[in-house]
Amino acid sequence: MAHLAKTMAAAFACAGSLVLAASHGGELPEAGNGAAMRDQPVRRSGDSLEALRARQAALKRQLAQLAPEGHYIVVDTARNKLQVKRRDQVILDAVASTGSGTILDAPGKPGIRWVFDTPRGEFKVQSRLTNPVWVKPDWAFLEEGLGVPTDPAERLEPGTLGDYALGFGKGYFIHGTLYRRLLGKNVTHGCIRLSDEDLRTVYQLSKIGTSVMIF
Repeated sequence: MAHLAKTMAAAFACAGSLVLAASHGGELPEAGNGAAMRDQPVRRSGDSLEALRARQAALKRQLAQLAPEGHYIVVDTARNKLQVKRRDQVILDAVASTGSGTILDAPGKPGIRWVFDTPRGEFKVQSRLTNPVWVKPDWAFLEEGLGVPTDPAERLEPGTLGDYALGFGKGYFIHGTLYRRLLGKNVTHGCIRLSDEDLRTVYQLSKIGTSVMIF
């Protein structure tokens, strides 16, 4: 990811230089008296412009080569969008719901809190589940004003996560939702929610090891 980010930055910097150089006929103006600069002839350097274009094209090719092999998942938490891509081709463009960013403090337990953010970074699909059952964590009961049960069976809640779930580490999943009207909003406890149709497509296009890039 760091290599990819550096390459993207270089590509953008190159593109910016290209626009700037083109706007000044291929040369950057020198600092000095404005009137004197206006009196100087503007020289155009086709060779320099062509070199910048070639450099930009090379960086684009290098960036494309860094894309994961096969399908990969990209999640935009600001726009609540999930895409499945192959190289630079978008296979699926779906509306999602991601973390709300809210904070829950454990009652009577200073220092214990949960921050409901979707993690950012590059992850891998670690598990692929059908008909998943939600094992409710402590915060799910505390949020509802209930006591945390001692019987593990009371934590099981089938039918909440939809038909499929893709785990990408630390208890986070891409899964379905009972609240389709909230898709497109930051309302989750960190997981990524999709409609049933989009979730089925993501499940079919993914496998163990599929890259999940979240920003």
